Amino acid sequence: MSTPKIKGIVEEMVQPFLDEHNFELVDVEYVKEGSNYFLRVYVDKEGGIDIDDCGMVSEYLSQKLDENDPIPTAYFLEVSSPGAERPLKKNEDVAKAVGKDVFVTVYEAVDGLKEFEGRLLSFENEELVISAGKKQYTIPYAKVASARLAIIF
Repeated sequence: MSTPKIKGIVEEMVQPFLDEHNFELVDVEYVKEGSNYFLRVYVDKEGGIDIDDCGMVSEYLSQKLDENDPIPTAYFLEVSSPGAERPLKKNEDVAKAVGKDVFVTVYEAVDGLKEFEGRLLSFENEELVISAGKKQYTIPYAKVASARLAIIF
């Protein structure tokens, strides 16, 4: 079974539970590392997720996965917070990150660069404006390959 299909099945399984508990599904990953497969589910909530919340989601999802058995191979289930450098997967995530430090990569160079790290000044009209050093960059959202919060020292 393909990774996108597994992700879709897991998202459908867990979303009602997350909605019921006011949790947000940040991302689902199904990856092979060495000889092991990992199903990673990243969740968050207003004010931050804690270990008890992760345990509750893990217990629920583990039971659902055992009942339906959609993944043909053995794997490890991990449920966790997205962390301090949380990925910005959706428009809403980017909008919430305005005023924060971000790291953005693009598919096609903007002003000769493919990576940007700095303060997200705005996200309007499908464009991100990032202040990096003494310059500002306007990046079309359609060119964004990945974006995440960043911790800049």
